[in-house]
Amino acid sequence: MILSESLQLMNRPQFELSVILPTFNESENIIPLIEAISKNLREINYEIIICDDNSPDGTGLLTQKTYRGQTSCVRTIIRKKDKGLARSVLQGIKQARGNLIAVMDTDFNHNPDKLPQMYRLIRKTDIIVGSRYVKGGGMENRWRNLLSLLYNRLIRFILKLPVYDNLSGFFMFKKSKLKPLLRPDIFCGYGDYFIRLLFEAKKRKLLIREIPVFYPNRLHGSSKSRFLGILVQYSRTVMSLLRSNLIKHPD
Repeated sequence: MILSESLQLMNRPQFELSVILPTFNESENIIPLIEAISKNLREINYEIIICDDNSPDGTGLLTQKTYRGQTSCVRTIIRKKDKGLARSVLQGIKQARGNLIAVMDTDFNHNPDKLPQMYRLIRKTDIIVGSRYVKGGGMENRWRNLLSLLYNRLIRFILKLPVYDNLSGFFMFKKSKLKPLLRPDIFCGYGDYFIRLLFEAKKRKLLIREIPVFYPNRLHGSSKSRFLGILVQYSRTVMSLLRSNLIKHPD
């Protein structure tokens, strides 16, 4: 395994980067993803935290078994309470030991090859967002790409966010900068937590930079999201943030 090549590096007491992988029924993807991440970060002192929502397909048990006793840089948390994507991400971030945090999906939508670039650029900003809607980005599924592009433009217009991909969920940040935002009222629900996070980051004038990413079609497993339900949920979040902003800033 490529991961074993980094064992000596991993023995250092302090990690530079923690990669958070929230999982639910990703047993076919998770090991190849961990190996791909490890290959890309072999020059960095990193850790990987799998936050698994007690997957019926045994994703969390698989990573525990695969990496038990092999290295301390891969940890698995099997969550049996307070489940959900946002809560899973929050728990991973809170348990992370790195000064820098990366969050990514586990279905290979988020390309681990982008992690070194994010790591290089994060020094000059507070948050790096992998964006489908800056030059060079996109999605293989053209229909979903168009719908998502239009919806992202609407979110950007309504909330005046400085980001083109407000639904990315693929990002890296300085933990010290986002520490005040690591709250359950922000990290709740599904991917809409990312809208709330960007909204609060903007209010605090944090520096946000986007880099292009491309989403291929899923190779294994099935998507956990359903378009109509997600659209309704995210729209409620957007309108809630808009109302809160109007109440605080009526002018």
